[in-house]
Amino acid sequence: MKKIQLELLNTRKKKIHAILLLGIPAMFENILQTLVGFVDTLFVSKVSLDAVTAVSLANAIIAIYMAIFLAIGVGATSLIARQLGSHDVQQASATAKKAIFLCIACSFLFTAFNAFFAEQLLQFLGASPAIHTIGATYLRIVGIPALFIGLPLVLATIIRATGDTMTPLKISFVLNIVHIGLDYVFILLLDFGVAGAAYATLLLRMMHTVILYRAVQRSVLRITWKQPLSLRSMKQLTSLSIPAAIERLIMRVGQVVYFGLILKIGAATYAAHMIAENIEAFTFMPGYGMAVVATTFVGLAIGAKRIREAYEYGVISTVITIIVMSVIGLMMYIVCPFVAAWFTNDPTVIAQIVTALRIDAFAQPAVAITFVMAAALQGLGDTKTPMFTTAIGMWGLRIIGVYTLGIHFDLGIAGVWFALLIDLYIRSLILWYQFKRKIQKEEQACTTLSRQVPK
Repeated sequence: MKKIQLELLNTRKKKIHAILLLGIPAMFENILQTLVGFVDTLFVSKVSLDAVTAVSLANAIIAIYMAIFLAIGVGATSLIARQLGSHDVQQASATAKKAIFLCIACSFLFTAFNAFFAEQLLQFLGASPAIHTIGATYLRIVGIPALFIGLPLVLATIIRATGDTMTPLKISFVLNIVHIGLDYVFILLLDFGVAGAAYATLLLRMMHTVILYRAVQRSVLRITWKQPLSLRSMKQLTSLSIPAAIERLIMRVGQVVYFGLILKIGAATYAAHMIAENIEAFTFMPGYGMAVVATTFVGLAIGAKRIREAYEYGVISTVITIIVMSVIGLMMYIVCPFVAAWFTNDPTVIAQIVTALRIDAFAQPAVAITFVMAAALQGLGDTKTPMFTTAIGMWGLRIIGVYTLGIHFDLGIAGVWFALLIDLYIRSLILWYQFKRKIQKEEQACTTLSRQVPK
């Protein structure tokens, strides 16, 4: 591992420094990634609110595909971190190669879905004929070349697993400037509307794929394609990726269901919710960034059989994330009326956006714990616990809560976001407990093994 040497981090101060060194670029890189959706929504909002709804629904479907690709990245990151922790660079490179292969295989399936079932998928979400026609245009342009949805996600996780978060950050910074220009040209200058947003996003992802692949080939995990891929050796990667994929599918499909429930409340409420989610996404970025840190450092420590350090990395990463996200939540509470006005001048929609974001401000500590603890468990090789907690939270709390509070008690968007708040706090407590429990098991296993080794 080139960027950070685990053996040097023997004090808490050094650990905090290393976490920030890895985490800050990851945070900013995720902010830049989020700008892609934010800028699209901002430009599309100049077309119409129906266009915002159509693109948001299409992206809800694409998010399901992305969940699978991200799950492959989760499995790859967990394995690569542990393999680098035990100084097995050759095996780590082989894992990266397997992850790319899985990504390519899955992309063919998603391409077929987008080509043949775009309208049906949007109708399933409850879109009106006018909206699903617009949404299908976006979904086909962006989604048929599904390879360019998946490869940038997987390639970026491979690079980050080596401890290099600066390279993805630099690439995202440059491409986001390009993206703003593309959106302006295709949506406003050429007046392509929603199709313009789709073309801009597709071109951006194609460029991202090429640049990230070249970055992987310059890294310690340089991939050689001459040797045949052993399908038998894919078992370890898929055993980690499948629960992570199921967990993300549970989340994404659950989102599709409660999006449908929100549509029943009203089109204006749905538009307000989607705009609020686009704004809220920026508050998640520290969580996503520190999740990379937690998976990488916990995996490295476990690979090196340093269990107590794995626990310290998980705890320090969580505390830092709670502080940062709480501050961002406070800022969002204050400025959300001004940001909401960027998207619409409808006072009813603005009021609903503000209500949603001010409730969400109080959820930030729970979001921090949920993101980082789930990632820390994945660094331990446990992708099943996040899967089960997501299933309980999404289907046992969030969806029921949206229906009960938002529809049955007629609380509207406030009910929707209170349901999200309850889900996040309960899940965060479960994940924290499970992380401590898994660490104790790892310590016991190492103690037992050391006693069995002859002196």
